[in-house]
Amino acid sequence: MTAIKQGDTVRIHYTGTLLDGNVFDSSEGRDPLEFVVGSGQIIPGLDSAMTGLTVGEKKRVEITCVEAYGPINPAMRQEIPREGIPDDIPLDPGTQLQMQTPDGQALPVTVVEVNEATVTLDANHPLAGQDLVFEIEVVSVN
Repeated sequence: MTAIKQGDTVRIHYTGTLLDGNVFDSSEGRDPLEFVVGSGQIIPGLDSAMTGLTVGEKKRVEITCVEAYGPINPAMRQEIPREGIPDDIPLDPGTQLQMQTPDGQALPVTVVEVNEATVTLDANHPLAGQDLVFEIEVVSVN
């Protein structure tokens, strides 16, 4: 069997969990995830774990936050005046919203705190700061 190397297109089934065992994503019941190894299409820690695996191989991969979605960046939190948000927008903590950057790009944010005067929005990835565990199975390599 051919071992996976940089530039190969691979398909894997996976289950991603937090260290406490809570599942945050899985390919169960879906098509396998397809990506090119080394292309930056997936998080770095999972990408680098592919090298050397073969079709049918299963592996448990533990990935630190640095090799996943990065540490929490305090600069990605912004406190904005509450009156700047229309009344029909839900502001419950945990609510996912979308802002627009100055260059017109959509930026997903999460409401983390609300008080009388301000709303704090967090643009960090929801899994930033988390170490992750993936159970993977290689389905195909091209």
